[in-house]
Amino acid sequence: MTEIPEQKHPREKEDHAIIEQMFQEDITDYNLAELARLRIRYKSFPGAKSLQRDLDDLLAKWDLTEELLFEKTRKNHQQRKVYRPADTEEENWL
Repeated sequence: MTEIPEQKHPREKEDHAIIEQMFQEDITDYNLAELARLRIRYKSFPGAKSLQRDLDDLLAKWDLTEELLFEKTRKNHQQRKVYRPADTEEENWL
């Protein structure tokens, strides 16, 4: 059986920097939204395994499951707009 080579995501480098910054910070509504956004982006992506492990580690550090993360993020978004890139109106999920 031939192993499929790991793909490199075009935003992997900038996303890794975001994750590194979140490791240095506390849980905030914005950081929860960022973590949820990145979990969605990389959930079924066939590559970026070290980045996906970092996302798992960040969930563990903040004592969250993916389900709880999404629950908290949905609640925060219902109360107010939490995430929107500063210099564009486009959503940045994928």
